Amino acid sequence: MSLSSSIYATVDEAVNRLASEFVLARPGRDDGLIPSYSLLSEIADVLGPVPSVAQQVLQMRATLDHLIDGARPFDEVSLTALGNLIEWLPGAMAAVRAGAEVPVLGGGQTRGTREKSGSLSFGGESRAEPVTLDRLLVLDLAENRDLLEEFHAEALDHLHQIESSLLKLDEEPRNREALDRMFRSFHTLKGVSGFLHLAPLQGLSHEVESLLDSARAGSLMLTPEIITTILHCRDAMQRLVRQVGVALEKGDPPEEIVPVEHLIASVRQLAERRQEDAVLCQKDLVARPGNADKVTGADGDQGTSRTIRISTEKLDTMMEAVGELVIAQTQVVEASRAMIGECPDLQQTIARLSRITRGLQNHAMALRMVPIRPLFQKMGRLVRDLTRQGNRKCSFQAIGADIEIDRTVVEDMADPLVHMIRNAMDHGIESPEERVASGKPESGMIVLRASQEGSHVRIDLSDDGRGIDPEVVFAKAVEKGIIPSNAVLSREEKLNLIFASGFSTTEAVTSLSGRGVGMDVVRRNIINLRGSVRIETSPGMGTTFRITLPLTMAIIDGVVVRVGADRFILPSANVQMAVRPDAGVISTVQGRGEVLDNRGRILPVHRLHRTFQIPGAIEDPTKGILLLVKTSDRVMALLVDEMVSKQEVVIKDLGGYMSRLPGITGGAILGDGQVALILNPDALIAA
Repeated sequence: MSLSSSIYATVDEAVNRLASEFVLARPGRDDGLIPSYSLLSEIADVLGPVPSVAQQVLQMRATLDHLIDGARPFDEVSLTALGNLIEWLPGAMAAVRAGAEVPVLGGGQTRGTREKSGSLSFGGESRAEPVTLDRLLVLDLAENRDLLEEFHAEALDHLHQIESSLLKLDEEPRNREALDRMFRSFHTLKGVSGFLHLAPLQGLSHEVESLLDSARAGSLMLTPEIITTILHCRDAMQRLVRQVGVALEKGDPPEEIVPVEHLIASVRQLAERRQEDAVLCQKDLVARPGNADKVTGADGDQGTSRTIRISTEKLDTMMEAVGELVIAQTQVVEASRAMIGECPDLQQTIARLSRITRGLQNHAMALRMVPIRPLFQKMGRLVRDLTRQGNRKCSFQAIGADIEIDRTVVEDMADPLVHMIRNAMDHGIESPEERVASGKPESGMIVLRASQEGSHVRIDLSDDGRGIDPEVVFAKAVEKGIIPSNAVLSREEKLNLIFASGFSTTEAVTSLSGRGVGMDVVRRNIINLRGSVRIETSPGMGTTFRITLPLTMAIIDGVVVRVGADRFILPSANVQMAVRPDAGVISTVQGRGEVLDNRGRILPVHRLHRTFQIPGAIEDPTKGILLLVKTSDRVMALLVDEMVSKQEVVIKDLGGYMSRLPGITGGAILGDGQVALILNPDALIAA
């Protein structure tokens, strides 16, 4: 019998989906019962012209229909029959395609085979590979793009919530609210991924949900081993969700298989294991105040707030438009200065326009702000993982995680903090034996603290480890040829040598650090964010890295200065004061260049016109202005021709080759329409 190719394709896809539902099915449960019934109906509808095959499908559908009508779950008999049908169908369809006799549907032990292998093998020549959840995600972007975009955004929130709950349960194994919150996230992910036919995600989330159901029923204790396994499952699910995001962005289907079968096997093994000391009564689970069944957010907040999801691209577009509005408003103010005296109404209108523009700008900036909590949570997870991998015992504490900061800063600070925590665990925190011998607690402590200081946020990363000896750092830098042996450095300058490229004090490469890379990248990334970092340490007591970052990367309060015919903008937070030097206060010191004696404090002098080769600038410092500018580890004197004004400006990306100019972090359009370059003091010194 001749059938259209679309019928074969429809049956093939439906059988694949049916096999995915079968892999998840269990006796005594109704998971997959209704979807299997629907898929059998779909197959039967298209196979009307082939009664020898359609009849077998209809008989199986009748069996499931009987279960559904009686509100009964799968049993061993129905599951075995369904498994045999799934095994038989590909071979039967191959026989129909070849015009051969359809093989007889026989009995078998498919269910037992599936339990042992974790996958389902198809008979017939058309199925050489076993059906397993270790397979590529199949995404129908043409039909389901909108649904997948919504799923991707929600899945990221659920994965964050899962990790947050797991870390809470690692500290408080009997926290019922965290357990319920995590269970709901897995349940939601299972349901939506099943609807979208994302079989690996559905299968893995289903198994973890079953495990958590046992914990909620009080028959299983969430031990550190179980929590670690669930964290691994969560990581695999995140990789799968990331594949969905990449496919939505680039339009290409996933090309890498994310293995999940081994995780499913681990979860099943944990679920089947019942240790007497792990049994926990339901009443022993600790609930926080309120109803545990409320829908809560990642941090336990009620999820009933009025919120909508919006793409970051739309936010960026709106912020760009608001920035242009701010520039236009500034230009209107500049152009109308001469007419304000003649038209009082104009002055009131401009003042009102300025207030509205400032309010709109503040609201637009607030939309870019996100809590720093997810970043801190990721670091807490890192400390937990490193503690279990190495010979260190360490706990983690996060303070000020509700501080909000520009989302770009949050994203770009992840890698630097990972480097710093890995170094703290390897170089800072001592082994338990060393700590006990020195009179410290066996377990170390890493504290990540955020606080807002005006238009900046400060992040302190502290450990109570062995600290950093500046003399050891200096000696190692000399040994590696980073500095000459006769160099004269202050204590702070010696400590900052750890940021030099290729510097490392370790004698051997470990799984944590020791390859001579990392801290130089940390400082460079922080400087690129217009931030600074400095070190406070006490040998034997611990180390604190103090990082200062701008709250937003879109707006800056700046001091406009002129050098020759060019104008530059310095962040106001970096400018301490401006002085017009007297003759004789600037001198030249061998090896250090020009320095300023500012009330007994010797500061290096940088001539901006020499750095950027600007003609026509003031050469005599007594005729110019020296700005005392603070960087991450020092104060320098910057020679400019004139201070023009102080104003808030919108940062513009220079793009192309200009974005690589040393010491420049962006540009801004001033009120008169001219462009001024924004200086980064830390990068300026490095240049």
